[in-house]
Amino acid sequence: MKMNPQQLELIKKQLRRLREFDGFYARKFAGIDTAAIDSQEAFEALPFTSKEELREAYPLGLAAVADDDIVRIHSSSGTTGTPVIIPYTKQDVEDWAVMFARCFELAGVTSRDRVHITPGYGLWTAGIGFQAGVERIGAMAIPMGPGNTDKQLQMMMDLRSTVLCATSSYALLLAEEIAKRGIGDKIHLRKGLIGSERWGEKMRRRIAHELGVELYDIYGLTEIYGPGIAINCQQEPHMHYWDDYLYFEVIDPKTGKHVPEGEIGELVITTLRKEGAPLIRYRTHDLTRFIPEPCSCGLEYPRIGTILGRTDDMVKVKGTIIYPSLIDELLKTIPGASSEYQVMIDHLQGKDILTLFVEKEPGADTKQLANEIKVKFKSKIGITAVIKPVEIGDLPRSEKKSTRIFDNRY
Repeated sequence: MKMNPQQLELIKKQLRRLREFDGFYARKFAGIDTAAIDSQEAFEALPFTSKEELREAYPLGLAAVADDDIVRIHSSSGTTGTPVIIPYTKQDVEDWAVMFARCFELAGVTSRDRVHITPGYGLWTAGIGFQAGVERIGAMAIPMGPGNTDKQLQMMMDLRSTVLCATSSYALLLAEEIAKRGIGDKIHLRKGLIGSERWGEKMRRRIAHELGVELYDIYGLTEIYGPGIAINCQQEPHMHYWDDYLYFEVIDPKTGKHVPEGEIGELVITTLRKEGAPLIRYRTHDLTRFIPEPCSCGLEYPRIGTILGRTDDMVKVKGTIIYPSLIDELLKTIPGASSEYQVMIDHLQGKDILTLFVEKEPGADTKQLANEIKVKFKSKIGITAVIKPVEIGDLPRSEKKSTRIFDNRY
């Protein structure tokens, strides 16, 4: 993707500011003449920034402003290591709200909507990010946060919520509960903004059908503001991103080189305006591609494809690389297979064993379904798997992100 002149000027301004502040990037780029960077090619010769580096900067080593200018911090969960703490200035908070408001507007949410917000508040970015966007467009925010499904549904009915903000896992749980309780006629939702984790087409269809809503895929990550940096429009499944705030690259995760436009690779993000903790060429580990064609909606903001998974979600079994989107794509072609699955990988008696648990739709024949999935798994993915169909609801549901693949070999 070609860098536009405004992006280059913002990058040069950002690099100049980082040179003048004794912080993370002044040390990282020591010995590099960032003042000489005056082209896309020169910028893309800078080293990448990794999550490991951000962890090493704990607690506030990423700050690029004085403490007096920091008005808020957010943090990653830290479930896989030291948490990453991201400081925000007043302008960062404002810029994030602007981007989030764009997401709501692109999804057709208006000031007349009542927005039911289920992601967590606190150090996690999601809840407060959704709320800031809602308030900016003048809609009614219903800041539920996660958990207490009984109360969620009661408030949804009593307040006549029209927009649901949730992870895909929790949206599915709510959809299933609404169907189970037979209260669909008391639910007034018309749209769902779903984020925080990737989700397959089959899951998307189930949630849309059960809730009776239009679904939008909202994207973001704690290190880069949070959710709200990209969303799909009403015409296309691909996501527009805000290139006046962010510069995107897509690279080969092994070589670090750019992949041809339209090919799948790892997303790399540079923040163009962020003050509190700007990031330069940050490797997200998210797999996507640029969509070069103009969007039928007429919006000129560029697009990336739906997130297919993460480079660190990939596992190698019997020499074959597997990641969740491959299984999503497989299951959506098989009648009787639901959207929910889990993979268990074990090393037993000297060999790797992959077991795929799949929820089966009501009425599906267990033996026939297992056989069809086994044949297609071998054909499409390339290895033999043990297939175990289970009943709808047997696999765990989550209020946050769902874990799909469990590798028990190590």
